[in-house]
Amino acid sequence: MKKALFFEKLENNKVRCLLCPHNCLIAEGQTEICGVRKNFNGELFATSFGKISAMHSDPIEKKPLYHYFPGASIFSIGSIGCNLKCKFCQNYQISQCIDDDFQSLKNITSTEIISISKNVKNNIGIAYTYNEPTIWFEFMLETADKAKENNLKNVMITNGFINKKPLLELLNFIDAFNVDLKSFSENFYKNITSSKLEPVKETLKTIRNSGKHLEITKLIIPTLNDDERKFEEMICWIKNELGENTVLHLSKYFPNYKMNISETPDSTMNNLFHIAKNQLKYIYLGNMFSSVGNDTCCANCGKKVIRRNGYHTENIALKDGKCKYCGNTILEYF
Repeated sequence: MKKALFFEKLENNKVRCLLCPHNCLIAEGQTEICGVRKNFNGELFATSFGKISAMHSDPIEKKPLYHYFPGASIFSIGSIGCNLKCKFCQNYQISQCIDDDFQSLKNITSTEIISISKNVKNNIGIAYTYNEPTIWFEFMLETADKAKENNLKNVMITNGFINKKPLLELLNFIDAFNVDLKSFSENFYKNITSSKLEPVKETLKTIRNSGKHLEITKLIIPTLNDDERKFEEMICWIKNELGENTVLHLSKYFPNYKMNISETPDSTMNNLFHIAKNQLKYIYLGNMFSSVGNDTCCANCGKKVIRRNGYHTENIALKDGKCKYCGNTILEYF
């Protein structure tokens, strides 16, 4: 446990957390919506500091990040809790629980994480993932700082629901982001995730303007966020605000947690894929078998430059991040 950053003290020993846009008002002895930041005697503490639920060496493509050191491994770590309450959560066993619910939670230090990650073969750094890393802010920041000192990259897989001031501090340490843009509807965010869309859009713009690597994932859920008109509106926004080279992953939904809507039809995934391809240069399909949406093709000449089979990645026509056929720059990090 560690004293939290980004909160203010109020009367009657209450505190207001300023880490994410919920800006939770927390009475003494209570926790906020994420379940891992608690008021003790008028001070806010991060109760999950140094507590880990999972750690694995993963392909960077599993995050998913397809345009950031393709073929590399990344040492991935996570804790518990989340500041969203998504009814379809794929990792609800760790994201929608508190300390007492997760029996295998282990203590670890940031120094130990650095030591382990440096001994992982083909490893480029550390990914903060599995649950929402924003609410692990203090431990992530400490670990990321030490990672940078050891020439390791820092990658954050996030829902993007974070206030601007803490995000700006993270940008000093995090090298690449995958942000989950769950919908382009405020009603969806309110009713399905108990949060808001606008702060996520601001996070995306802030990351893009920082020059850090950015990819986006969108889970496609039938009847809830698969409307073609709304989807095209989102694609136009991405193109205009973040740029046509923004990498977008469209992920197929399967029933989980509190949601039993039937899985996304492949036809829906393919239709949305082609809508996105009309305006964005790099679109990928996830959680499904498909003849399209796996490989990376040059946006200039159309030739295939990276072939993927599951998480196996083969560079077939890239040199120094450029297409061997036409010289077009495809990757900034390779």
